[in-house]
Amino acid sequence: MNVRDMVQTALLAAVICVLAPLSIPLSGQVPISMATFAVMLAGAVLGARAGTLSTLIYLILGGLGVPVFAGWAGGAGVLFGMTGGYLFGYLPLAWCTGLGFTEKNGQEASRKSQFAGMLLGTLILYVLGTVWFIFVTQMDLRGALLACVLPFLPGDALKMIAVSLLAPRIRKAVHTPRKKD
Repeated sequence: MNVRDMVQTALLAAVICVLAPLSIPLSGQVPISMATFAVMLAGAVLGARAGTLSTLIYLILGGLGVPVFAGWAGGAGVLFGMTGGYLFGYLPLAWCTGLGFTEKNGQEASRKSQFAGMLLGTLILYVLGTVWFIFVTQMDLRGALLACVLPFLPGDALKMIAVSLLAPRIRKAVHTPRKKD
């Protein structure tokens, strides 16, 4: 990883830290936040490895108490609390999204590949998060799905569309070699 890659990784970690706390509380315990959008954007722009590293930096900062989680929360209690499975699920979300956006032979990945990566990552996120939520709260599967998955499907679909529109432009801008003066 060169200096440019490190700077881009840090910048996308900062973007996640800025967007993730923006949330709308629901009647349940899991809020709608911009975190999934920011994590998918990091994976899409930086690729699987660097996007996942950006996400890991975000999780470490939040775990150390920096208020970067939904609703400006932070700390190990949040990281390992009832929504902790979703937070850790951001890692495979970034990884799968990055794989879906990875260019092959210098060509931009197809929309089908991009959406497949985001869908797979989101599925893994939901599985990890919901299993952890059930473990912590002792809620049944039906109740957990109604509280933690179904209300988020429309918003996550919109976030995927937004990432698929924004990420290729951002990727092109950050990966274009700079002209020397």
